Amino acid sequence: MSSFVVFDTSIFIDHLRTGRHQQRIAETRGLIRNSAVVLAELSRGATKPAEREFVERLARNHPILTPSENNWLESGRLLSKINVDKGFDPRKLRDLHFDLLIALTARSVGARLITSNRDDFELIAGYRKLQIEIW
Repeated sequence: MSSFVVFDTSIFIDHLRTGRHQQRIAETRGLIRNSAVVLAELSRGATKPAEREFVERLARNHPILTPSENNWLESGRLLSKINVDKGFDPRKLRDLHFDLLIALTARSVGARLITSNRDDFELIAGYRKLQIEIW
């Protein structure tokens, strides 16, 4: 099992809305790394002071992984292939692009990616080998 862990946006949204992952997050083994993409998605949706503070605390407390040039280029190539195979609408492709960037960035450091977004990340794992854990 990887020593690095990246939580997908879906885990933090579930945590903020329901608190249902609090125990599991606290018990997660490994060095937590944040995805810049996840922090951006969380910031975009943070409308309450407590939500903004949560995002700021994440950014302060754990190193941030930023997609590399190669991650960006590979995400575009993979998204094109997925689009040919699946024919998703533009909105779905945009959302999937963010997930691809999160996955490829985590993959580039050998991190285990924890998500509750089974459909998208299992789809991505069909195109690139990932260490994913579904909650």
